[in-house]
Amino acid sequence: MAEQTHVLFVEDDDVIREATQLALERDGFAVTAMPDGLSGLEAFRADRPDIALLDVMVPGLDGVSLCRRIRDESTVPVIMLSARADSIDVVLGLEAGADDYVTKPFDGAVLVARIRAVLRRFGHANGADRAASEDSSSVVGGVLSFGDLEVDTEGMEVRRSGKPVALTPTEMRLLLEFSSAPGTVLSRDKLLERVWDYGWGGDTRVVDVHVQRLRAKIGQARIETVRGFGYKLKA
Repeated sequence: MAEQTHVLFVEDDDVIREATQLALERDGFAVTAMPDGLSGLEAFRADRPDIALLDVMVPGLDGVSLCRRIRDESTVPVIMLSARADSIDVVLGLEAGADDYVTKPFDGAVLVARIRAVLRRFGHANGADRAASEDSSSVVGGVLSFGDLEVDTEGMEVRRSGKPVALTPTEMRLLLEFSSAPGTVLSRDKLLERVWDYGWGGDTRVVDVHVQRLRAKIGQARIETVRGFGYKLKA
């Protein structure tokens, strides 16, 4: 019997928390549900779940702060839950290190689909196969070189000026997409499809915030914005 995927779910609304937990358990997930951020952090440290679902507005330690604490300790995937699609909390959550977000109220099937999409892209790195097959940059033993930046597509490691760069799995997949086609403009929609595994339209703010986070780690000038079209990696 396959091991169940363990979900940490932090939500202060009793009705939403209990209904969502039941829905996820019916779909085969093991769920630890907590009503506030502090108990959520304790549960995370005790159980080390496979994925965390964090409501933005929870007492004790809000969801954004909890996401930062988790990201300081782990690269486990995080999905933020926000009551408003246009809320600044969405961007704050992504900047804190969340990999995706879902707007409340949400359909249980949609939430499950988003969880599985995140878990799929954390389980493998298809971008590595594409990156390793390209010869548009300097490649030695599976290592792509772009100036002072080295991307090891086999070891899933990144170095800048010889020093290791710590990336989250989502940031790594994003970099692999860029490095597979340096100099080629990739639209936000294409990146949503390839990196976030969206088979439907998604919010491009997810892409923009992750590009900002990636730039901060590999160099601001390394990824160029092509206004009206998308982004490209400078070869």
